[in-house]
Amino acid sequence: MQPAAHALAAIEILAEMEARPRPAANAIKDWGLSHRFAGSRDRAAIASIVYDALRQRASIAWRMGADTPRALVLGALGFVRGMAPDAMTASFAASPHAPDAPTEGEAKRLLSATLDGAPAWVLGDYPEWLDRHFARVFGDDRAAEGAAQSERAPLDLRANALKGNRDKALRGLEHLKAAETPLSPLGLRVPLLSDGRGPPVQSEPAFLKGLVEVQDEGSQIAAMLATAAPGEQVVDYCAGAGGKTLALAASMANKGQIYAHDSDIRRLAPLHDRATRAGVRNLQMRAPRGDADVMADMEAKADLVLVDAPCTGTGTWRRNPDAKWRMRESALEQRQSEQDAVLAGAARLVKSGGRLVYITCSALAEENEDRLEAFRAAQPEFEPVSPAQAAIAAGLPTVAQFANTAGDAILLSPRRSGTDGFFISVMKRKA
Repeated sequence: MQPAAHALAAIEILAEMEARPRPAANAIKDWGLSHRFAGSRDRAAIASIVYDALRQRASIAWRMGADTPRALVLGALGFVRGMAPDAMTASFAASPHAPDAPTEGEAKRLLSATLDGAPAWVLGDYPEWLDRHFARVFGDDRAAEGAAQSERAPLDLRANALKGNRDKALRGLEHLKAAETPLSPLGLRVPLLSDGRGPPVQSEPAFLKGLVEVQDEGSQIAAMLATAAPGEQVVDYCAGAGGKTLALAASMANKGQIYAHDSDIRRLAPLHDRATRAGVRNLQMRAPRGDADVMADMEAKADLVLVDAPCTGTGTWRRNPDAKWRMRESALEQRQSEQDAVLAGAARLVKSGGRLVYITCSALAEENEDRLEAFRAAQPEFEPVSPAQAAIAAGLPTVAQFANTAGDAILLSPRRSGTDGFFISVMKRKA
């Protein structure tokens, strides 16, 4: 397929998503299944255009004067990739499968349209209804915070201390130009390919042997702030696929016991193979069993309970740019009730003097500060550990600079810390 055909396919996929709303990854996969002549490189190139259009959908639509699939793709090519209207016309004319050439009006917008006078939600490329929520957290910086979420995310890896160290991992991935991450002492950052994808690190010997795991630097920091120690009893209460579980197990040096629990047994499935590859030997899986309380034996016994709570995922928009446009206010309300429930369920497992770490991949105060305020009102025996204390205890003193406005948690974001967005609160149960 020629580049012009990639653009046409991107328009078709966006039109299909408009007609039948669903995640972009599913729409792209469906297109590939119905167009089997498209090779893997073609599908990757098409997906890259689709995601570029979705990342900056609001600002592209503002400058193009339209929010149609065609306007978004032309805008992505012009504003994001710097392709001039004349170059588009020539490229489209050279292919039998291509969009129509830019009209005179489209070409004029591509050459001269600006964002002058655009509101914050357009400048930040997020849904208009979220503006008041972003303003509450970021104030006048909300447009800049949103714009940072509209950039491509880096590919970060974590060196697995059970199999080696970061220097060993860097040597093993030297051919990928891997470099140290600025905040996490375990992190490696691998440059993206020209099409915006990361190289296939899952096929690298360093990955297959368990020396590295794919994990955003922000997620690494969240796990490190929990300060899981050898010999402790640790519960990952919303473990999911187990990224933080593996990080906690490495911190524990396979000494003590870590319990991985999740309300959905399907989310835990990948953790079995991941733990084996990583060399984790102190893990117990606690999958749901009907109405049984599978964590009852751990009540008031855990030194550490980590709650990576279900959330709206506003901190992961760099990786899931279509999610922000599919998000609805009703989902935010639903997540808050879920967060209250998991906090209450996890708190009962924390022993006297133990730690409860609450994490979301969201920046919204409704999911973060508000939930902690409600939780501490209901359970006053839990008191916050200051960001400075938590950061120093984790060996990450510079992370204290990312304290939230309330001063009782860490707030990471692409603009603030160069990571995915994470809210991390460390609490201690009074002895």
